[in-house]
Parts: sequence; C-alpha cells; structure tokens
Amino acid sequence: MLSHPISNRFVTPEVILNAYYQGLFPMANERGEIGFYVFEPRGIVPLDGRFHVRRSVRQVLKKKNFQVTFDTAPLEVLRGCARVGVVPAYQLWLSDELMELYLRLFEMGRMHTVEVWEPSANFGGERQLLGGLYGITFGGAFCGESMFSRTPFASQIALVHLVEHLRQHGFTLLDAQMSSEHLKQFGLYECSQQEYLDYFYEAAEVPVTF
Repeated sequence: MLSHPISNRFVTPEVILNAYYQGLFPMANERGEIGFYVFEPRGIVPLDGRFHVRRSVRQVLKKKNFQVTFDTAPLEVLRGCARVGVVPAYQLWLSDELMELYLRLFEMGRMHTVEVWEPSANFGGERQLLGGLYGITFGGAFCGESMFSRTPFASQIALVHLVEHLRQHGFTLLDAQMSSEHLKQFGLYECSQQEYLDYFYEAAEVPVTF
C-alpha cells in the first residue's frame, strides 16, 4: 500500500473527491494525520451474476428480522466504522476530522450509507443500529469505504442490499478498495490499478443517481 501524505489543513471534500479520480482513498493514522493511499491489486465486487450470496446469509435474509435504510444515519455509521474502543489505537484509520469531511460529502450528496437496524418493535419503538456501510459515488461508480457489524451478518445484510440498490439504479462499478477473503465469498475479484481506473472512469460517466 502506497501513501501520499498531505497536511490536514489542506484536506477538503474537494481534495478527497479529486483523490478518488486518481485511484486514491483517504485514511488517517494513529496521530490523526490524513494520507491518501493506493492498493494493488484492487478489489471489485461484481454487480452482475458473479455476485454470490452464501446459503447462511440467504437464510438470515429470509428471516427479515431487521430493517434496512439508506442515508438516514450517516454519523452513526461513521462512528460504527471508526471502531473507537473496539480496536487498538494504531489500527484506527477513521479520525474525527476525516469523519467531519465525510459528513460534508454527505451534505453534498456524494457520500451514502446503508443502515441495518433491529426492528423497533423489539425495543418500544427505539431502533438500535446493528451494522452498516458507507461509500462515495461518482456517476455509476460506488466507492465503498468501510462496513461494520455489531451482530453477526449485519454488514453482509448491508452489502447485499447495497448491491441490489445499485443494480436497480443502474450503477456499473462497486469498488471495494482492498481485497479480503470475506468479500471474496461474495465474488470479489482483483484487478490492476490501471484496470480499475479504466473501469472507474467509464462508470463515472454513467448518468445515474443513488
């Protein structure tokens, strides 16, 4: 993973958007310093028939003992993805300053979230957030940033609903940034950085909205 450091005072939502166009994504280190990174090979989650949902996940989806929403709790999703108090400080990459930048991107209509809630009926009408994910959109490209779970399968439920949502709205690319064995179970495939950029530039020209 290669880093392109930049002083935090120069990092704006526009700088972050421009970085994505270069195939970079932001992360903060344990000191809160924001850098821009490129990872090769790049991980892509397919939006066609190659997307695979394991039997165990399908069984959870069939029970429908959860509620899924879009763009209703951006701060809560960011905090969940930050995992403060869950992992050691040196593993934290989503700083308070970076979360504030993402919230500004949300206000600009560029950041989007998927939330998975426990049914409100179980808690006297008060919803509890079980998991979710967020990412940035560029035309028909969704650049996934992070996901989290507070209960088994919650992030996977969010991912399945995201893929269905992207398909329905005409998206053509779901960027997962870094490959993982977890996402490979859904059909994630790897490509070079140049191949990814070719996919990204083509998808970014697709006139769709989230």
